[in-house]
Amino acid sequence: MPDHDDFSKAMETLKSLPVGTSYGAAYGRRYVVSKTLFNDGKSIKLVGEALDGSDYISLNWYDLNAGPRVKPCEMPLEKVIGFLSVFEMDAQAGRALARGEAHWL
Repeated sequence: MPDHDDFSKAMETLKSLPVGTSYGAAYGRRYVVSKTLFNDGKSIKLVGEALDGSDYISLNWYDLNAGPRVKPCEMPLEKVIGFLSVFEMDAQAGRALARGEAHWL
């Protein structure tokens, strides 16, 4: 089971990523990630792939009455939490978000 701090960091990262496609890095590799919201933001689908084709990340997050749930897609929970704990969005994308210009991401 993931460490509580890693889980908290992962959830912060997931919520802070812009809707749509963005780029960043984790584990010394470049990734493209795509975030989609469903049900008025009560569920999130995140898919990420290393640009060199060496890794793939996929998860669904649900805001349920019983509390939030993370459901990885055909991979261990530790893998998606680990990825989100270290993923850093490109600085250019981060600056655009701060200016409210995330529509192009």
